[in-house]
Amino acid sequence: MRLRLRRRAAIVGTAASLASPVLAQARWPAQPIRLIVPFGPGGSTDIIARLMAEPMGAFLGQPVVVENRAGGAATVGTGIAAMAAPDGYTLLFSTISGLAVGSTLYRDRIRWNADTSFAHIAIVFGTPYLLLVNPAFPAHDMAGFLAEARRRAQGIEVASSGIGSVNHLMILRMAKLAGVNLLHVPYRGGAQAAMDAIAGTVPATIDSLTAASAHIRAERLRPLAISSTTRITGFDTIPTFRETGLDIVADGWAGICAPAGTPRPILERMAEAIRHAQAQTTVMERFEATATLPGKRYLDEAQDFVRSEVAAWAPLVIESGATPEG
Repeated sequence: MRLRLRRRAAIVGTAASLASPVLAQARWPAQPIRLIVPFGPGGSTDIIARLMAEPMGAFLGQPVVVENRAGGAATVGTGIAAMAAPDGYTLLFSTISGLAVGSTLYRDRIRWNADTSFAHIAIVFGTPYLLLVNPAFPAHDMAGFLAEARRRAQGIEVASSGIGSVNHLMILRMAKLAGVNLLHVPYRGGAQAAMDAIAGTVPATIDSLTAASAHIRAERLRPLAISSTTRITGFDTIPTFRETGLDIVADGWAGICAPAGTPRPILERMAEAIRHAQAQTTVMERFEATATLPGKRYLDEAQDFVRSEVAAWAPLVIESGATPEG
């Protein structure tokens, strides 16, 4: 009799352990969710992440808390998210810098894969980049900027959001195409780079339109060129790089993903929360004000998009000659 009781207890225990993942999913989310932003506060990624977090949390019934983990061209925060438990309580605000660029640049130093280490839930937005100068800078267009770079023996300092960022690659490509000296000045985020350009600590910076739009409108920074294929409505006085004679096109996309292995029902629920957030008036108005293009890729389509972006950027990163040291 005692033997039977023990065996019955073992069977019940096994059944409970098998059912526990299902029960955990049914209760999800039962606690706050952290959203890792792999850049410092104030940049375009951080701005949109915080804008999205509140309505996502309201939809899910638990707060979505933004956690800034900057470093390594977004690869530090990305790696932290990749190693997190796949339980739906850790998300990453994924970026082109961390996944499409950083995964190649830091390939010998990271232990995650941009595709297989993550379950990509959505591409949230896209934004072009600009070359911006301090208002006191003597050049008012790209031709003048390049002429000034040739005139200065040491070239012109240009700030970016960090080594290995898209901004960094654009600086390298601009210098190569134009045959001028541009001195890369890396920061731990675009916000501080922009502030130092406004203060005149550095004469120029590369930043996204999402982050720089307010500075442009307030005339704190002067835009010289934009990385979109065509001019942007509301900012149509800014020529594209191609119009200035430099073949530079880049879209600064960002999305939301979870560690690989996160249950599909949780991913689908999270995709619903992201759609809900994107549909909020405050989010749509902010996107419109900053000429930010809302993303429209979710789940499998988002996964395919990231995979294709890594493949497209890898040869450009290698060709650029960029290294983790600068």
